[in-house]
Amino acid sequence: MESAFRIEQRTLDNGLRVIAHPDDSAPLVATHLMYHVGSRNEPPGRRGFAHLFEHLLFQGSENVPEGEHFRRIQAAGGTLNGTTWFDRTNYYETLPSGDLDLALWLESDRMGFFLPAITQEKLDNQRDVVKNERRQSYENRPYGLAVETMLERAYPPGHPYRHPTIGYMEDLDAASLGDVRDWFGSWYGPNNAVLVISGASTPDDAFARAEHWFGAIPSRAVPAQAPIPVVRNGVEGAAIVPDRVSVPRVYLMFHAPAFPDAGFEPADVLCSLLSEGKSSRLYRSLVYERQVAAEVSAFVWPTECVGMLWVVATGRPGVAAGELEAAVTEVLGTLRADGPTEREIEGARNRARRQLLRQLDSVTRRADFLAHAAVLRDDPEYLNQVGSRYETITGEEVASAAASILDPSGRTAVHVVPRTED
Repeated sequence: MESAFRIEQRTLDNGLRVIAHPDDSAPLVATHLMYHVGSRNEPPGRRGFAHLFEHLLFQGSENVPEGEHFRRIQAAGGTLNGTTWFDRTNYYETLPSGDLDLALWLESDRMGFFLPAITQEKLDNQRDVVKNERRQSYENRPYGLAVETMLERAYPPGHPYRHPTIGYMEDLDAASLGDVRDWFGSWYGPNNAVLVISGASTPDDAFARAEHWFGAIPSRAVPAQAPIPVVRNGVEGAAIVPDRVSVPRVYLMFHAPAFPDAGFEPADVLCSLLSEGKSSRLYRSLVYERQVAAEVSAFVWPTECVGMLWVVATGRPGVAAGELEAAVTEVLGTLRADGPTEREIEGARNRARRQLLRQLDSVTRRADFLAHAAVLRDDPEYLNQVGSRYETITGEEVASAAASILDPSGRTAVHVVPRTED
C-alpha cells in the first residue's frame, strides 16, 4: 500500500462520531452517514423494516419536501444513495466540494426532523415499492430465493441473521406509523451514527460544519442488545429449490470469521485462492478441466457478529446439482487436507490486494470503507492497516482458515434446480 491516508476524528457532545479524511486531488467531497442498525435489529414480525425505513427517509423531512433530497443533490452535479444490510444502514452523497453544506443540511434535517413529514400515504407508497422490489429481486428473479433459503437453514429460529434484509411480505404489510416513530427514536440518533467527510475539505472545516449542522440534535437512548449467538454447525443434506432456470446452481455456506475477527483477512484470501482468476482452484478444476461448471465464485461477507463464507457454482447443461456439489466438495476437501501451495498463496494474496486497492480508489469508496471500519470494527484506522495485513498473510494462516472454515460439519447447502413442469 501507499503512504498512510490522513484520518482525524472527533465526537460531538451529542455522541455523533465525525471522521475527516482530507484529499484535495479532485474538487469533490463525499459524505457518508452510517447508522449502527440493520436487519438484525428488527423485532419478530417486522422483518424487512430497516430496509423499508431506509426508503422512507428519502420521502422528505420537516424542511425538505418529498423528492427534494434527490433533486437538490443531482442539480448540484452530485450522486447519492442509501443501502441497508444486516448490521448497518448508510446514506451517502458525492458532490462538488463547494456544496458540502448542502449534503450536511439534508442529512441533518432528516436525522433531526424526519418525523413531522411522515404520513400514512408515504408509508403505504414505500411499502408497495419495497414489496415490488422483493417480487422483482427475489421471488421472480432466477435463483432469487437461494440466499433467503440458505439463511433460514443455516441459523435457528429467532437468530438475528436468519432472515434476508428485504424481509417478508406479511411483515411489511404489518408495519405501522407507530413502528416508524419507534424505529426512528430508537436507532436514528446522532449517538448511534458515524459521519465521514472525505475529500476536498480540511479536518477543521469538516468538524466545524458537522458541529453547525448536527450539533444541536439531541442524543437518544439506544436499545440494549442481547449477545448474538455464534453458530458453528451446518445442516445435513441440501435444500432443493425448483425455479425457472435452465441449469442448476449450488450454494454452499460455511460459518466463518466475522469482519472484526483476526481471521477475516485470511478467509478473504482463501476465497481469492478458490475462485479469483482462471488459475484458482475451483475455476481450474470445475470450469476448465472437468467442465461441470459454467462459473464459480467464493466470497466472505464482512458481517459484524457472525461470519459467512459462500461458494456458488453454476452448472453446465446436463450436469445435475448433486454431481456439481460433489465436484466442489472434492476440491474443497483436497485443499483442506493438503493445504495451498506457496505459489497459490502469493497469487491469491496479490489478487486480494488488487481488489482492496479498487475499493480505495476514490474519496467515495474510502468514505464507505472508513464508515464500515468505524461502525463494524470501531477502528477507522483499519484503512491504514489493512494493506499491510494482506501483504503479510502467510500460507499457514490460509491453510488454517481452510482447515477450520471448510469443515463439512459447518456446511449448509442449497440447490436451485430447473423446475419440472407438471
